[in-house]
Amino acid sequence: MAQLLVDVTPFKPTLIESKTKPGVFEVEGIMQRAGAENQNGRVYDKNLLEREVEKYVTDFVKNGNAYGELDHPESPVVSLKNASHIVKNLKWNGDDLIGRVELLNTPAGNIVKEII
Repeated sequence: MAQLLVDVTPFKPTLIESKTKPGVFEVEGIMQRAGAENQNGRVYDKNLLEREVEKYVTDFVKNGNAYGELDHPESPVVSLKNASHIVKNLKWNGDDLIGRVELLNTPAGNIVKEII
């Protein structure tokens, strides 16, 4: 029987209760890794990722519009009915992009809480 080898970077989240919003939970973990194959089979150069992350932070994170879905959506446009989290912070640690997200009180956000 053939075996499938899957090489992924697990998110390995840390669940943290918000200090400013009791009952609201945040998760922190690796969101992207420069120079490594991602789950779409792509490898992105760090310079490219840094440029795009800077745009994303400016256009979405700082404006409170950086919503995300539980699963990887087919479209780059987030469907708000499937939103599970909102990105609050992104920072680099070497080649790893570390993200902190606030879990939303939505069906998808509650699934994340239960899994963690």
